[in-house]
Amino acid sequence: MANLPLAGVRVIDMTVVLAGPYCAMMLADMGAEVILVESTQHFPPQTRGINARPTRDMLRNRGGGYPDGDPGKRPWNRWAHFNVMGRNKHSMTVDITRPEGMEIFKRLVSVSDVLVENYAADVMDKLGVTYEMLKRQKPDIIFAKLSGWGDTSKYRNFRAMAQSIDVMLGHSFLRGYPDMDQTEVTTSVAEDPALGVQAAFAIVAALHHRNRTGKGQVLDLCLAEGFMPYMPQAFMDYSMNGRLQGTLGNRDPVAAPCGVYRCLGDDKWVSIMVNGDEEWKGFCRAVAEDWTKDERFGNPLSRQRHQDELDKLVGIWTSRHEGYEVMYLLQKQGVAAGPLLDEAAVYADPQLNARGFWVEESQEDSGTHLYPGFMWKMSKTPPVVRRGPVRMGEDNEYVYRKVLGIGDAEYEKLVETGHIGIDYAPHIK
Repeated sequence: MANLPLAGVRVIDMTVVLAGPYCAMMLADMGAEVILVESTQHFPPQTRGINARPTRDMLRNRGGGYPDGDPGKRPWNRWAHFNVMGRNKHSMTVDITRPEGMEIFKRLVSVSDVLVENYAADVMDKLGVTYEMLKRQKPDIIFAKLSGWGDTSKYRNFRAMAQSIDVMLGHSFLRGYPDMDQTEVTTSVAEDPALGVQAAFAIVAALHHRNRTGKGQVLDLCLAEGFMPYMPQAFMDYSMNGRLQGTLGNRDPVAAPCGVYRCLGDDKWVSIMVNGDEEWKGFCRAVAEDWTKDERFGNPLSRQRHQDELDKLVGIWTSRHEGYEVMYLLQKQGVAAGPLLDEAAVYADPQLNARGFWVEESQEDSGTHLYPGFMWKMSKTPPVVRRGPVRMGEDNEYVYRKVLGIGDAEYEKLVETGHIGIDYAPHIK
């Protein structure tokens, strides 16, 4: 661990759901000591589960999420959505809504470098966790605030999930089909992991700045602004030309053919995207069909205008081949293509396995499973799984005694008063 890039950096993790936990995990993967601050008195929905203690009836209507479909004795430690972003972290419990809990929290701040949170802005305000308070405990602390719409202006206190941001940014509209009602467009949470990556980068940059200047700062990031770079064409077209793009489905404003086409097998599909004349020539060599010489498909603009006819012909060709076969035929000619895979096929994909992407992680309550691994490979400081998905309160002894220096009497009192624990309070269902 000493060789990892962020070794020696301590991060307070006050994150929920997806964007924040993903950011914190990446910092932990880079060697930071990430301490997740939790409370036995409060259950954050969609973080350690939909409910703290779900019944079988609840699970019947809500799909998977637990190993073998069983929530077990401590469901919050078995929830896959949390565990997939829970590795390499520590967890402590304290109720900061009570004065003695806030004092414990302040002591933790005084020996930490970064605090990252992604609640709605007014939640931190109500708790009294402000930059001014944090600076009084640690003048050079870095405070990363992740939210739906940012820490200023009209939408500051709005509750936001990626789905609502997706709609308000127009992303769900662009993903729709001309003949499809918007109610049929599936939800997307792509904004969340995107912001997680951006926040981790911003925190590393702020740490670099602090190393040079000795000064901390506030980082204000949001889902809405963070996702704009993922769909620049539509916004720049409107900005420069006053033109609304409209729904595209699987098509592209420039490339043609571009789409997902049926291939050999039951409900098997392949994605193909051809950019420009050079790739079109490669596509024609791979397909080796007379229709590729049709003058309607002779240049990019004409291919765009005749996409319906082109898609039908491409679909007839792909239907005679398996998805991977199409991929290899086209990739050999420099054309982007790949089969549509389900979860089982993704786990079995030879490329991901050859690169060692899947990593084995173990945890006492949830067992041992393959998890998505690291986003980067580093030749000198490769990330490793140092510990599996963290259980709630797993590191209370370490944090309270070693990090904060709390003695036996105070520790036992905090246990008795419900600050320290590994189970949610009985009233939390």
